[in-house]
Amino acid sequence: MEAFIASMIVAATPLLLAATGEVVAERSGVLNLGLEGMMLLGAVAAFAVTLSTGSSALGFVAGAGAGVGAAALFALVALGFTANQAASGLALAIFGTGVSGLIGQGYVGNAIDPLAPVLAAERLPDDPALRVILGQDAMVYFALLLAVCVWFYLTRTRSGLKLRAIGDDAESAHAVGLKVLGSRTAAVLFGGACAGLAGAYLSLVYTPLWGENMTAGRGWIALALVVFAGWGPIRVIFGAYLFAAASLSQFYGGALGLSIPSQFLAMTPYLATILALVVISAAGARRNAPAMLGLPFRPDR
Repeated sequence: MEAFIASMIVAATPLLLAATGEVVAERSGVLNLGLEGMMLLGAVAAFAVTLSTGSSALGFVAGAGAGVGAAALFALVALGFTANQAASGLALAIFGTGVSGLIGQGYVGNAIDPLAPVLAAERLPDDPALRVILGQDAMVYFALLLAVCVWFYLTRTRSGLKLRAIGDDAESAHAVGLKVLGSRTAAVLFGGACAGLAGAYLSLVYTPLWGENMTAGRGWIALALVVFAGWGPIRVIFGAYLFAAASLSQFYGGALGLSIPSQFLAMTPYLATILALVVISAAGARRNAPAMLGLPFRPDR
């Protein structure tokens, strides 16, 4: 059980990072479906830089930078040219998948040392539960802290409340002097940085190696997780760990004595995603969504 919980924490971290960034973007009224592409670009950039420099810190910076660059491209098309956000996001996902595969061809088969835990094994307490909780790498705690900080920003700060107002009624927000496009662009770039960090975590910690399409649909799961959590950063934390536990069932099902075909267990996280969305839709939980989510804003019209 301890091994399962430790694996679940690691598996949840990239989902939590990507979903937290997407919460901010969607709270501003922007729907970015390109998480999968941004995560892959962040993963390959982080792996390439870490392999070249030997520094995981620089790798994470490169991963975040790659995510920001991809998000900037999306912002230019979707916000600057007011293109359809869903189509632009899908194009970004496809673009990121193709470009990351091209860039990463020379890195297949290479491996790096994974990020070390914050506390060395000899410094951990004897209690098994505490060893699991305290024996993680720094990015695990950073992801949790980031989600809490985003919750505080969106619910307790003036600028966060302004961002939510923009997501609910951009026209009125613009009329009272709020910088709608600037705020939305900043939110999208923040989401891109988080997606890049999520991809970097996959290639630097979770595997740690580069493989084409290594996100394996996690970007899409993170998008569903935002809806599942009702656009709330704290609920995203619990959702990320729940989805991570579902994804690990294919590896631990046999150990737990479950006589279920491995192919079915491999489908579990995606079935859970679909089921969660169906339940949310039936319960009418989408009423928590920003009113202008996915709708373009044209200040000159």
